[in-house]
Amino acid sequence: MASPMRSLLADPDRYLQSFRLFLERSTEHQSMQEFVERQLPAVIASVGNGKSTINVLSVGGGSGEMDLQILSKIRAKYPGVTINNDVIEPSADQISKYKERVAQASNLENTKFTWHNETAYEYESRMNAEKKTKKWDFIHMIQMLYYVKDIPATIQYFHSLLESQGKLLIILVSGKSGWETLWKKYGSFFPLDLCSFVSSADLPRMLDSAGLKYQLYELPSHMDITSCFIEGDKDGELLLDFLTETLDFAKTAPPELKHQVMEELRKPGCSEIKDGKVIFRNNLGAIVIEP
Repeated sequence: MASPMRSLLADPDRYLQSFRLFLERSTEHQSMQEFVERQLPAVIASVGNGKSTINVLSVGGGSGEMDLQILSKIRAKYPGVTINNDVIEPSADQISKYKERVAQASNLENTKFTWHNETAYEYESRMNAEKKTKKWDFIHMIQMLYYVKDIPATIQYFHSLLESQGKLLIILVSGKSGWETLWKKYGSFFPLDLCSFVSSADLPRMLDSAGLKYQLYELPSHMDITSCFIEGDKDGELLLDFLTETLDFAKTAPPELKHQVMEELRKPGCSEIKDGKVIFRNNLGAIVIEP
């Protein structure tokens, strides 16, 4: 009998709901912000040398929260230059939130935005069809590699668009995170038709075989998943959906699988128990690739 389990991405509204709850309950954005504050200035130290215009490409820019923080660091490093910020984002809803964010921001003088409502693959196909190869000083791909079909080819394509001083930044879950433990063990049971699991542990092999130079950073992060263990808790069910990329996991997963996943989530490989709470290891990995 076919499993009733379906991909969370089959219901975009519930996906967004669970994603927002995940951001609320985790230190995901704080941990990225810390990286942007502390490490990014050194990463972008030479991308705009001698330039009057800096071209930035955001691949999977979402609603723009991290993008605007990255842009503020570039502006601080290169005051007065014009920044062209192009955004590739397949969700029209996320793009409209991004535009609202830009409209409300006060410090975006000399920054021009162009939004492309398409996937990374659609962008690449369109550029190839139009025989265009625009070069970029800084490209970033934050938490989006799970949604591309051919990860090495995608990295190589965007890497090929870098200017001689440019940098490509990739952020995704760390190989030292609870995600890695959970997905390596149970990912094959989840209905992964629209996304694939990849962590920072998988990237060195791909980058080494492509002969690319890179630096790896570990970004500590955590998430309170205590509510996942409260039967019938709506937020807990949403977080479980997000952790397993499964629509209504609590209700549609076979009982044995559900039992095993819940057990796994409590174990030291995924979480630590702190003051009676279950704190999931949500560590991220940042990879900076040289031209």
